[in-house]
Order: sequence, then structure tokens, then C-alpha cells
Amino acid sequence: MRTSPNIIVTGTPGVGKTTHCEALAERTGLRHVSVNQVVKDEGCHEGWDEEYLSWIVDEDKLLDALEDEAKAGGCIIDWHACDLFPESWIDLVVVLRVDSTTLYDRLSARKYPEVKLQENIDSEIMEVLLQEARDSYDERIVIELTSNTTDDMETNVDRIEAWVTQWKKDNAPDGQE
Repeated sequence: MRTSPNIIVTGTPGVGKTTHCEALAERTGLRHVSVNQVVKDEGCHEGWDEEYLSWIVDEDKLLDALEDEAKAGGCIIDWHACDLFPESWIDLVVVLRVDSTTLYDRLSARKYPEVKLQENIDSEIMEVLLQEARDSYDERIVIELTSNTTDDMETNVDRIEAWVTQWKKDNAPDGQE
């Protein structure tokens, strides 16, 4: 049994996943697991996509690379998708959302190719990742949080930190807290 929870922080690129994960890791002591970094470092890909300027992820290799760490617990998984992770690994799914104007500005600043920028804005407007999370996990562990401003991020991190503290109390071995 895990003594620390596993959390997925997901959402369209540009919603603030990495910023949230870094702050959460610092405050909670959980490990920030950047899936993009794991894909690069562990070779969990099938090559580079020139149009989208990103790795083509091999999901089986990725799951194999993350399995031991996830089963141990204490991971904050940072990625734009969530449906491939087994439900047994995950205790909370946080779907970050942002308004389309803010998202456009953030992705433009990253110099996203137009096709990738439009696809991500459409995905956000159509709530694709929120629906993916709701379809893949028990609705009680999926939360949607707004991430338009620094204040939003601080409030979100406070809320998730409080959830982690409560999870640890609720899941402490008998007689320990």
C-alpha cells in the first residue's frame, strides 16, 4: 500500500501544468514526474514529429518506465494526457483549464506552429482533456481548476496541498498519523 498519493496534473499545453507541479513538489515533498522528460531520457518514443515539433510517444514504453515509481507512490505526473495511466495508480486527477485568449497568448509566446496552436485551442474550447479524465477515472477523483492567473495557481496549489495532507491522514497505517 502506498504511503503517498499519485496525482496527475493534466490539461492542454500552456495551462500551467509544470508550474503547478513544481510548486506542489516543493510544498508536499512528492516527486514531480515530467512525462516529456521521461520520454526523452528513457527513449519512450518512436521519433520526432516535424509538423508538431514534438516526440511521438510510445505509450507502452512510457508505462513500463513509470510503473515502479508510480506503484511506490508520491508522484505528481505532469502531462497533457491522462487516459493511458491505470486507474489503480492514480488517486487524484487535476485538469487545469484556461480561457482561450490567455492560452493563445501563452502558446504564441512559445512559438508553437500554427497547426499545433489551433489544435490546442480547439481542444481546450471543446474540453477534450476534461472529458478524457472523466471518461477514464472515477468522477470523485477528477477535479477541474482554472489557471488563468498567478492567484489562480496559488489557490490551486493550496487546495491540492490540503488534499494531499488529508489523503495521507486517511491512508495512514493503523495507529499512525
